[in-house]
Amino acid sequence: MVRIRLRRVGSAHQPHYRVVIADKESPRDGRFLEIVGHYNPKTNPSTIHFDEEKIYHWLSVGAQPSESVQKLFKIVKLDERYQRLKSGEEKATLLAEAENIYKNRVKDPSTALTKESK
Repeated sequence: MVRIRLRRVGSAHQPHYRVVIADKESPRDGRFLEIVGHYNPKTNPSTIHFDEEKIYHWLSVGAQPSESVQKLFKIVKLDERYQRLKSGEEKATLLAEAENIYKNRVKDPSTALTKESK
């Protein structure tokens, strides 16, 4: 089974996580198939960014989010947008809405995701 889960990166006492697609049996920081986002809990508010197009694809082929990733999906309302996509809403509209949410979450400009950092 394929899972969407967190992979810890960063130094001691400075956790930063990548959201990855990995096999259920792989260790937490082991092999993965694809990076689909990142999460930094140390910023205020926490920095969350997903590549929603890739996540929509993986969810549609049966990937299951872990509990912690499911909570992150609820924070940025990704789960609601995915349900709307399944019910027939236009993908481009949902992706534009998601981009707005990610831009408006950033309070500190030093944590903003820029085109160069992608």
